[in-house]
Amino acid sequence: MPKETAVYTHGHHESVLRSHTWRTAANSAGYLLGSLEPHMRILDIGCGPGTITADLAELVPDGHVTGVDHAPGILDQARATAAGRGLRNIGFAVADVHALEYPDDTFCVVHAHQVLQHVGDPVRALREMYRVTKPGGLVAVRDSDYAAMTWYPQLPGMDDWLGLYRRVARANGGEPDAGRRLKSWALAAGFEDITASSSTWCFSTAEERAWWSGLWADRTVASGYAERAREGGHATAEQLDAVAGAWREWGRREDAWFSVLHAEILCRKAA
Repeated sequence: MPKETAVYTHGHHESVLRSHTWRTAANSAGYLLGSLEPHMRILDIGCGPGTITADLAELVPDGHVTGVDHAPGILDQARATAAGRGLRNIGFAVADVHALEYPDDTFCVVHAHQVLQHVGDPVRALREMYRVTKPGGLVAVRDSDYAAMTWYPQLPGMDDWLGLYRRVARANGGEPDAGRRLKSWALAAGFEDITASSSTWCFSTAEERAWWSGLWADRTVASGYAERAREGGHATAEQLDAVAGAWREWGRREDAWFSVLHAEILCRKAA
């Protein structure tokens, strides 16, 4: 069976999970929520620590949500998230999005947030998502686009961060500018009924600046991403320290502002 050829760039360092556990269905899947019904069965691909997954389970109280991830270790945290919220209509499993071990036409909704930018073959992944979706059901995908991220002030070290991240992600087999490609990938996968949209995260208040700059500064020097940047010859430890310093300087600026663009697609399977 095919397996992922890409490496998950970020890893699951605390600085990464600081971001992942902040994510909710409201701030990360708003484009999908109006289509949900209480009875639905949902597959949440790349569920990570399970915060979005748990929200989805609460929104389909008469249905069921299955969260899957390629990293077995993170699923313990996802299970703890669900248990802490007393959810019984939820389960978790290890899975490869290129070869899902579910029968055709199983789920009402197949959802993936920030997944396709990290996989080896996004078109094949979308075909698998489509295959396990019931006729009339939805494939829902949201991915950021690094080249479309924008911020102020334009500190030189921040440009260094963006160039470095894109190099490391592509060396790992991913596509950091996935957002702009989602519709194209869906068409290549054979989807016909596609609704494309976009939305943003914005960080500007003192609390938001401290949180966003801090997690990226820490991620730049201490996460799996930092390790891959060094081992791949993309940056030295000193260069990573300089990028982390730029992030912290940006976070201290009262006039600082950062916007993360996300593309979204809702693809309905023919009934």
